[in-house]
Amino acid sequence: MKKELILLGLMVFFGMVSCKKNPGDSEPNAITYPDMAEATDPSILFTTASGVKVYNGGFGSAVATDPNDAAVFYMLTDRGSNVAGQLANSIIIGKPDFDPQIGKFRLKDGKLILEQTIELKNAAGGKLNGIPNPVGMGASGETAYDLNGQVIAPSADGIDSEGLVRAADGSFWISDEYGPHIAHFDASGKTIERINPFGTGTGGRKIPAVFAKRRANRGMEGLAITPDGKTLVGMMQSPMYNPSKNAVSNSTVLRILTFDIATGATKQYAYLMDNTTLTGVSDIVAVNATTFLTIERDGLFGGDTTNPAAFKKVFKIDISNATDISDAADGATGKLYGGKTVEELNNQAGLTAAGIAPVSKTLVLDLLKDLPSVYPHDKAEGLALLPGNILVISNDDDFGVVDNGASGFAQKILPLTKAVDRNRLYFVKVKL
Repeated sequence: MKKELILLGLMVFFGMVSCKKNPGDSEPNAITYPDMAEATDPSILFTTASGVKVYNGGFGSAVATDPNDAAVFYMLTDRGSNVAGQLANSIIIGKPDFDPQIGKFRLKDGKLILEQTIELKNAAGGKLNGIPNPVGMGASGETAYDLNGQVIAPSADGIDSEGLVRAADGSFWISDEYGPHIAHFDASGKTIERINPFGTGTGGRKIPAVFAKRRANRGMEGLAITPDGKTLVGMMQSPMYNPSKNAVSNSTVLRILTFDIATGATKQYAYLMDNTTLTGVSDIVAVNATTFLTIERDGLFGGDTTNPAAFKKVFKIDISNATDISDAADGATGKLYGGKTVEELNNQAGLTAAGIAPVSKTLVLDLLKDLPSVYPHDKAEGLALLPGNILVISNDDDFGVVDNGASGFAQKILPLTKAVDRNRLYFVKVKL
């Protein structure tokens, strides 16, 4: 009997160990993932006067896994439904009181079921919104209007949420495109801390001043956390306007920021985007402490016979041998090389001449060639990594609407399927 009890104890012990999985493990997953799963029956936020339905989808700007439940995925909206206005630097916000949110989805029978909505709130518990920030607090330079043509005043509680990670304690870190800000939220969505280049966020900690040079709507698009839970890694979407838009018109140099959660210490690295025609990098996810996956894309639809997408690729990058381009003086334009900003160096040749080694970069996956079926979306925006090197890719469905070209909303129809775009997760086993 004693031997049987010892044997049973050993079986339980080793069984528990074998269930503990980390990204990159080769063990099989507890569940079998489909090639694709779509979010079911999104609710309608409102219907425009012309009959266009605006859905409470939008849950594709980022995706994060739940280490305690292999069937659960947390997906993030951005600031809400909006289209370009007629005036320069103007936008029309369809629902100014929309609260950016995290959706908790469960994978069931090959579909994504929304189980919980976590609305983002400020430190006092008031709901955040998607309205541009005031000057000095992350203003994007945009003037926002409502559907009636009335100007919407800037809001310090505005957030254009784009990058998402779930910490081990169940809290969330989110990066946004306004400040840019990096914000920490508890499990209920209440702000714990908000960090930006201006020091105006909750807690007063800052990220380097140069990040205020971010291009409007191309800010800190991606956010990762290292497996030890100690370091956040933020990814800028496009070359920053540093020192100006014209000065970097031919640049492919993006910045990566690492942020030590405990101390606030930061480092910066240069990343070379594939070419200047792309909208840039949409997300970043950690493989280990120094290796990450990124996704670069154009803004075109896969399967469109008229103007088809040409570039939606996942790369593996490594920061181990990259040069830290931080500026000890924390100047407004960052560290200069021969009188030029890092962005003005433009490309590999410029970085090499300045003695800068960018992060290494190798192709892992081409969404337009390597999936079992045609990838139909324009915006591949979120990345997560499951045990067994299963990569999860989310798409931004833009709440089911797009700009109709005349300061109004049109239904977002996928050219390939002729159906309204919906949030999906794609599951692909990759070699790392």
